[in-house]
Amino acid sequence: MSRRRRLGTFGAVTAAFVAGAVIGPVIALPTIQAWAQDGGRAETYRLLNLFGDVFERIRAEYVEPVTDRDVIENAINGMLQGLDPHSSYMNPRSFRDMQVQTRGEFGGLGIEVTQEGGYVKVISPIDDTPAARAGVRPGDLITHLNGQSTQGLTLQEAVEQMRGERGTAIRLTIRREGESRPVELSLTRDVIRPQVARFRLEGNDIAYVRLSSFNEQTEGALRRAMTSMRNQAGTNLKGVILDLRNNPGGLLDQAVQVADDFLDQGEIVSTRARRPEDAQRWNARPGDIAQGLPMVVLVNAGSASASEIVAGALQDHRRAIVMGVKSFGKGSVQTVMPIPGQGAIRLTTARYYTPSGRSIQATGIEPDIEVLAARVEANAPARDREADLRRALRNDGERAAATPQPAPPPLPPLNLPAGVLERVVRAPAEGAAAFDPTKPETDHQLQQAAQLLRAIAAAPAQPQRRAQR
Repeated sequence: MSRRRRLGTFGAVTAAFVAGAVIGPVIALPTIQAWAQDGGRAETYRLLNLFGDVFERIRAEYVEPVTDRDVIENAINGMLQGLDPHSSYMNPRSFRDMQVQTRGEFGGLGIEVTQEGGYVKVISPIDDTPAARAGVRPGDLITHLNGQSTQGLTLQEAVEQMRGERGTAIRLTIRREGESRPVELSLTRDVIRPQVARFRLEGNDIAYVRLSSFNEQTEGALRRAMTSMRNQAGTNLKGVILDLRNNPGGLLDQAVQVADDFLDQGEIVSTRARRPEDAQRWNARPGDIAQGLPMVVLVNAGSASASEIVAGALQDHRRAIVMGVKSFGKGSVQTVMPIPGQGAIRLTTARYYTPSGRSIQATGIEPDIEVLAARVEANAPARDREADLRRALRNDGERAAATPQPAPPPLPPLNLPAGVLERVVRAPAEGAAAFDPTKPETDHQLQQAAQLLRAIAAAPAQPQRRAQR
């Protein structure tokens, strides 16, 4: 079976990040010798008997009846989650959901939804989908699906009912503000591809691309975005902003391809596993879709895993200036191992490293230029990062002195034109308008990035010097 890597984070954080995963080999029952790594065979049998005793006690005496499947799945999940925040068990439904996320497309209606008052509430229909064409509006409450009330359904259950094979029909009953009677809509499901890359020209001279995740559609969407903006701007293009803020990660191969799109040569990322022979390295091929234009990568505490691979690679090669605040610090890779008919396990199997040899596990990517999204409030709670999660893997630099790790070389200087860096404003002015995602002018980090790129473009030409990795 082919191996696929996927990066992101699962843990007690604001967003549910998906951490580096590899679709790996099918699991077979290990031998007793494999189980008994730290003790003799008798000790292994004793511990397995302990598990069986506890299992039987739960079946016989727990206050309410429980199914064997629930108990066993919870035991497996506890065993994996006891290792680190990102190892876990996925039952068949969770495994299917992960595969849908990975593909970046599914059969459905094209609605972003949440739950409110027990009903499904529409956040927004996705452009050019059955929901948009049928007239579904933001704020609509979906009260019935095929005549069955959505009251009592979890959001996941409602979403599963709305998804289905292309060409199949579903009837929605909607309660809409301003309408005295329910709105009945009949929709035919289609293939939905959520927009993973949003792009526009900032001021007709800066190409802005925001990547929301790394699924199978990401690199292709990035290339199409760059082609479209270059056609619009022509020779007027002065720089590129790649926005990876709040991007939780995704597929490793997509992160590699996105970084490769802006690099001509050198290492992109490497991984080191428990066995030295399992180490891997990915290198860039010639070809820069931005044709050498100056570039800024925006990151924040929600930029995790695959996002950090891209930011770290472009930063180490001095291909881009990283701006914002320190990233999440997710530097481990998980292997997703399918179990026939029983879902899959997600197991941490490696750490990844930037081209300079940095492990960003529990440390994150430090921006070249720190720019805050908002003025710092004295009592504002800090956002959780990888290092705050229970059982998070340590960074290599924190290992015991008995196995010291050589420090990676320092990064080359930014080499910016004189006076450019001094123009960057670290925080919004007092009294500045609050950030509104529909109004780019309120996005302080974005505006500082655009201003920096324009200043670089206006400065006298100087020789290009990039780090060789």
